[in-house]
Amino acid sequence: MAETFDLIVLGGGSGGLAAAFRAARHGARVALLEPAALGGTCANVGCVPKKALWYAAQLAQGQRLALDYGFASTPGPLDWDHFRQLRQRYIDGIRERYAAHLAEAGIHVYAEAGRFVSANTIATSCGEELRATHTLIATGGRPHRLEVPGFDLGMVSDDIFALRSLPKRIAVIGGGYIAIEFAGLLNALGSEVTLHVRNRMLTSFDAELVDALEKHMVDAGITITHQVDVTGLHREGESIVIDDEINGPCGPYDAVLWAVGRVPNSDRLDLDAAGVNVDEWGHVVTDAWQNTNVDGICAVGDVTERVELTPVAVAAGRRLADRLFGNQPDARLDYDNIPSVVFAEPPVGMVGLTEAQAREFHGDQVTIYRAYFTPLQWAVAGHKHPTLMKLVCEGKDERVVGIHVLGASADEMLQGFAVALKMGLRKRDMEATIAIHPSSAEELVLVN
Repeated sequence: MAETFDLIVLGGGSGGLAAAFRAARHGARVALLEPAALGGTCANVGCVPKKALWYAAQLAQGQRLALDYGFASTPGPLDWDHFRQLRQRYIDGIRERYAAHLAEAGIHVYAEAGRFVSANTIATSCGEELRATHTLIATGGRPHRLEVPGFDLGMVSDDIFALRSLPKRIAVIGGGYIAIEFAGLLNALGSEVTLHVRNRMLTSFDAELVDALEKHMVDAGITITHQVDVTGLHREGESIVIDDEINGPCGPYDAVLWAVGRVPNSDRLDLDAAGVNVDEWGHVVTDAWQNTNVDGICAVGDVTERVELTPVAVAAGRRLADRLFGNQPDARLDYDNIPSVVFAEPPVGMVGLTEAQAREFHGDQVTIYRAYFTPLQWAVAGHKHPTLMKLVCEGKDERVVGIHVLGASADEMLQGFAVALKMGLRKRDMEATIAIHPSSAEELVLVN
């Protein structure tokens, strides 16, 4: 006889865990199925280890800046093995805390995969059947793998964290978050980086900031090739060469990173058995309330067609649990004005509309304010380290509909401004705020 639950969660990543914990807090009987490590992509091969590597890159740059300030020290290379152990110890701690909290919450954890037998029945990989009134699909995504010759000669983003040493020459193929972030941090750590971009970098970000970021990346020593059509990889001796239909053979490189998008983990769930619809890429299709087309089956996170960010998955999972089990029938995630940061070098962040989007929606009612400068920390040493801040306003009362920041600490300063934008910020509110001086953030309230 199948064991019965109020909620079955497929996936132990950020969205699934958030929903499971919140549902259990509301008194629901919850089962969670995760065949791999708890924490999903973010904790194990995404946000957390990536940000740790980015911090290492920042420290490498800080060593060089310290010399220019007058400190008597010689920059040295990263002790890769030591760093990997530190990072893994931290990740192991995250997994242990998740396991402990799941046990404390009374959530039944199955270290197995699950698949649909029917709309309300899940079969585990060991053959056990579970039933529930509600099932949440939160199985996340994985790096996209192309069907091209020699693909496996390169790495995907997951593989970066298994490196035992820094590649001397590395090519990064792609123009999205992952490609831009790894290109910047690997360059800062000492690799010779070539970035191969099909068209434009970071197409969802404001074009003016992306252009400024690209210029800085080139000035920092990264080679960027646009209009590429990579058809495969091949070996030449110990090196790897890229086959590019447009530009011809490129290389040689010691390593190649494919950063060509991600695909949803929906193909092994037997969704047809439950009648759940997916789009052409395999994303589970959901409405504004995280519902699929089948009653009782919902989905959150990267397995859906929504914004692929950890905080989005967490927020969507919690609000869904509040609606289903917390007597909050109107609880759902508002997908408008979601802040986002690319941990490039320097980082670039945004919330709201780009200039192009604002002009499309609001026409000639759009006003742009911008500030372009070098932060004091870098200017003192005689370095050019660009920071570009941009406000996009609309209407006579200049409601702020977009905030864009390129520069050091963009990630930290944007969070508070995102709250203000969500609450209906006007340009006059910025002007009425006293600046914190000297800082980079003050330029956002002084921009004119």
